[in-house]
Amino acid sequence: MKMSTYILRRLLLLIPVLIGVSIFVFALTRIGGDPAAAYITEKMNEQQIAQIYQKYHFNEPYYIQYWYWLGGVIQGDWGIAKSEKNLPVTEVIAKKFPATFELTVVSMLIAVFVGISLGTISAVRKDRPVDHATRIIALSGVCLPIFVLALILQYVFYYQLGWFPSGQRYDPMLALATGGYNDYTGFVLIDTALSGNWELFKDALWHLVLPAVTLSFGTIAVLTRIMRSSMLETLNQDYVRTAKAKGLPRKAVINRHARKNALIPTTTVVGLAFGGLLTGAVLTETIFSWPGLGQWSTRAIVMNDTASILGFTLIVAFIYVLANLIVDLLYAYLDPRVRLG
Repeated sequence: MKMSTYILRRLLLLIPVLIGVSIFVFALTRIGGDPAAAYITEKMNEQQIAQIYQKYHFNEPYYIQYWYWLGGVIQGDWGIAKSEKNLPVTEVIAKKFPATFELTVVSMLIAVFVGISLGTISAVRKDRPVDHATRIIALSGVCLPIFVLALILQYVFYYQLGWFPSGQRYDPMLALATGGYNDYTGFVLIDTALSGNWELFKDALWHLVLPAVTLSFGTIAVLTRIMRSSMLETLNQDYVRTAKAKGLPRKAVINRHARKNALIPTTTVVGLAFGGLLTGAVLTETIFSWPGLGQWSTRAIVMNDTASILGFTLIVAFIYVLANLIVDLLYAYLDPRVRLG
């Protein structure tokens, strides 16, 4: 099967998955209380509330409600975010999403680089001191709750040493002093670079360090463990022993022959971990005052803002599906047997 045919087939398989996700979220809107609460504000009178019920067909059978609800979701009508001054949920997501996505991508890059490197070193130097140290770090990453690590890092590196800021995406006073930046994309790193404000760019990068390390720590642990066991299995394969017997340099055997094949199971975990980082951002953003989806969803839960909670659920589910599609494509690229099977 050609790669293009495989991609087309995977895209077609996304349709029933997305329908399943939409049915699940719709069910949540109906079992979580009155669905009209997502559109009703304190300032509405009885007549306006009755119009809401009529407009969204809340008195109709569920399958009709689902049809109109799905139409509204596709058209961008996700309700009113009461936790954000009654702005439309889609508008709040568009405003908050870049902050969370930027944090998640940087965290994932750290996790992939460190996790794969540590896993490889640990496998190549099995049962040596560096292997034991790596396994202790991996075990700590799995056991330590993310909010505890965040508080420890904040206390040590901000309060005690003063090396990093305690939170926010950048220093507002520095932005004011240096002329700020143009908001092209919502991603501070990209926008400050495009605006040529390199001082603010470095400041934004500095503000990313603690929350990104916090968010990536658990994923580093998982990737390290999986990469280590995968590398150990690969290093015992016949083709690797043959490469060694031919006299190839040790570095070439590890990098060209062993690590590429060992990456296959690790790639699957990366996709799932990306979605996990998005949901993990809820605690990290709250502690580091990061103005993204996680902080917003926490406020929405406290204020019982149903529309915002469901909007967050829907966007996370969609990103999970998209991330797994990308992982499947990478998997097929790394292992041709997947698309030929």
